[in-house]
Amino acid sequence: MKNLNWVLVILGVLGLVSVRILEDRIFYDPFLNYFHEANKNIPFPSFEWGKLIPGYLFRFILNLLFSCVVIHFWFKNRQWTIQGAILITIIFAITFPIYLYSIYDRFEIGYLFSFYMRRFVIQPLILLLIIPMFYYRKQINK
Repeated sequence: MKNLNWVLVILGVLGLVSVRILEDRIFYDPFLNYFHEANKNIPFPSFEWGKLIPGYLFRFILNLLFSCVVIHFWFKNRQWTIQGAILITIIFAITFPIYLYSIYDRFEIGYLFSFYMRRFVIQPLILLLIIPMFYYRKQINK
C-alpha cells in the first residue's frame, strides 16, 4: 500500500509537470511569449478577456487537483488535503485579481511585479511551501 501512495504522489507531480509542458497547447494565454521573451519593450499582446479568465481558471483547477493528489497521498490525511486546497485557493483568490489588474493596466504597475504575480496564478508555487509545512507538522505530532 505504501508503494501505491508513492506512485500516486509521482503521478500527481507528473500531472503538474504535464500542465506546464502542455501549457501552450491546452490553455489560452497570449502572455506566454510576452514573458518568455523577457523583454519589456516588446508590444503588449492583444487578447480576449472572455477566453483569458476561463483559461486561467481551468489551469488553476488542474493545478489544484494535482496538488491535492500530491498532498493527500504524501501525508494520507484528508483534513490536511482540505487545508492545502483552501490555502492554495486563498493564494489564488488574492493574486488572480491583482494579476488581472496588472493586465488591465498593461503591466504599468511593473513588469517584474506582473511577471511574479503571473507565476503565483499559473504555477502551483504554494505547494512548495505547503509540503514542508505539513511535514514539519507531522514531525511535531509524533
